[in-house]
Amino acid sequence: MEGVDRWIPHSLMTHPGGHSKAIAALPIEVGALIKIIQGVLVHSDWLKEYDLDETSLNSTSRTTLPVAARLDDVLKRDPRSLNVQRSADKRSVGTCRDYALMLCSFLRCKGVSARVRCGFAAYFSDGWEDHWVCEYWDSGAGAWRLCDPQIDHMLRQRSQISFDPANVPREFFMSAGQAWLECRQAKADPALFGHGNVTGLWFVKINVLRDHYVLNGRKTSSWDRWRDAPPPKRVIIHGELELLDALATTPAQSLVESAPDW
Repeated sequence: MEGVDRWIPHSLMTHPGGHSKAIAALPIEVGALIKIIQGVLVHSDWLKEYDLDETSLNSTSRTTLPVAARLDDVLKRDPRSLNVQRSADKRSVGTCRDYALMLCSFLRCKGVSARVRCGFAAYFSDGWEDHWVCEYWDSGAGAWRLCDPQIDHMLRQRSQISFDPANVPREFFMSAGQAWLECRQAKADPALFGHGNVTGLWFVKINVLRDHYVLNGRKTSSWDRWRDAPPPKRVIIHGELELLDALATTPAQSLVESAPDW
């Protein structure tokens, strides 16, 4: 499929499985879908802010599940319809990618072109934090819109976020490719990009690869194991630069299977 229609069909990760009818009953408006998702998911890194403790964590908490499996977990915890907001202790525990993946799935179920993106957000800390969002095609405007379904009332207050999570301004989220090119052109400091204590151009490289993979339907990949890379491997080899520049410039190009190692 060509153009934006490429991102309407489901991947294995976005396919709703036996939950199609339940999703069909949900509204199509993006803001409404975001609120529904916030009512069934809670982020594993913010449990204390929701008055939860680590006993809420389980084997799926940091594992990106297919949407069908994630919804199975949601309904196992609370069998009521998806549009019923759960208390935090009754929600499925995941990460930002699960929020983005679920919104992507819901929108594709509605016939809307949608895709998950990997990059960096500027609204959680002073720097650019590793983050995943959803992007959907606004046919009326003829443009892609960024959405961050994780931004709920708690995060709005904590991080003083004033923009609409259904239309995140581009200055607050940088795709991995954009971040890479900004750093390569000395327009941005690589030390500001990363996750926790792991920052720098190597981490930007990891997200360039993850964004390239996710735009080709690979919602998970070997690059998700970046925490396993030993410090000596957290470097960039000069021979990788040309390929990484190309992937950063055109992340949606056909999948490059021979991507750089760590």
